[in-house]
Amino acid sequence: MHKMRIIAPVILLLTILSFPLILHFNRTKKEYAVYVNEIETGNSIMVNGNMVYRWGLKRNKDGKPPEVGTKEVTMLHKYGGKYIGDTSEKKIYLTFDEGYEQGYTEKILNVLRDNDVKAVFFVTGPYLDKNPELIRRMVEEGHEVGNHTVNHYSLPTKSATIVEKEILELDRVFYEKYGKHMRMLRPPRGEYDEKTLKIAKDLNHTCILWSFAYRDWLVDKQKGADHAYKMIMDHVHNGAVLLLHAVSKDNADALDRVIKDIKQQGYTFGTPDELMNVSVGR
Repeated sequence: MHKMRIIAPVILLLTILSFPLILHFNRTKKEYAVYVNEIETGNSIMVNGNMVYRWGLKRNKDGKPPEVGTKEVTMLHKYGGKYIGDTSEKKIYLTFDEGYEQGYTEKILNVLRDNDVKAVFFVTGPYLDKNPELIRRMVEEGHEVGNHTVNHYSLPTKSATIVEKEILELDRVFYEKYGKHMRMLRPPRGEYDEKTLKIAKDLNHTCILWSFAYRDWLVDKQKGADHAYKMIMDHVHNGAVLLLHAVSKDNADALDRVIKDIKQQGYTFGTPDELMNVSVGR
């Protein structure tokens, strides 16, 4: 009985101490939930009185645009952000996220060049620093180099000063090296709040999200070019802003066939300038 009196409080204490850890893992499992074929915009949450928006969508087939959360879109549009083009036009926009180089961006650039398609490459600070030849090609071949921030932080969790620094510092380095300013921002993880959107707009950056994405960034769980091809082609729609990760071998291998077959269906590929000029709320 004496031992039980000692053990019971210990077990209770361990349970209390482990609860935050369990909660953390439950949240972590949903970190990239925006890419699954479910409505995940309900994950937007209030944190210390601040609404944190987590971009998500439900993909649709048969040429239909995705379903998205009303409050997420309303806040995005308030500051001129975009996630889709004009849905009355058969026009597609290609965007790539570049957190690090896996060896496939050169092939992607070759395919884009050979098919006369322009894309947006959202890069981080380390990527910009370590891949000057690829960045130079992007610039010289008419692509847009977008801002994915220096350190890929979740911007709503940072102060206004840090958010501004994350955007401005990357733009400063890019301008010093290539003579152009960045003008598009893709918030890491698709997470934003009103503060982030306002700062981006004040810094002449338009927030660009996406109307299609899939779980393509896991480099050790690639499923083959046919899988990537099917995922993309099954969800093509008017005004689509496609988010593809350039670390995916599947994406690189499927890209040429994807572009040719999308064109065969009567679509054209919009330029970064055209994406910038799309009216908000389309």
